[in-house]
Amino acid sequence: MKNLALLMIVTGCIYMASCTKDSQSEAFKLLTGPTWVSDSLLVNRIDASGPDGMLNNFLGEAKFNEDGTGNFGDYTGTWRFSNNETYIVLTSDSLQLPLSAKIAELTAKSLKVTTTYPNPVNPTAPVNIRMTFKAK
Repeated sequence: MKNLALLMIVTGCIYMASCTKDSQSEAFKLLTGPTWVSDSLLVNRIDASGPDGMLNNFLGEAKFNEDGTGNFGDYTGTWRFSNNETYIVLTSDSLQLPLSAKIAELTAKSLKVTTTYPNPVNPTAPVNIRMTFKAK
């Protein structure tokens, strides 16, 4: 019995040691590698990055840290992938709800996401959001 327990502990240690950064997905590496700079922030196809724009607080830099934390413009919070890394979910105390966005494009130089989000002015008519970022 002692040998079985020891074997399980050794096997677990070997397994954990083998889980290095090399086991991270390509999407994870692409997202967490650069600092992203907002390129366009659109609500219903209209620029919403101005002083009174709905996406003004996303203007600037976004950094997705490997530990699942990050800064997204003026927001600080957490991020995670969902739906086989085809969506990204941002959570922040400053957001009404978590923001779940479809990843339309993720390359070494470009990040584009789209989502539908509640309209603060008219809750029965959600808004369509498209945010694009370039690697810094």
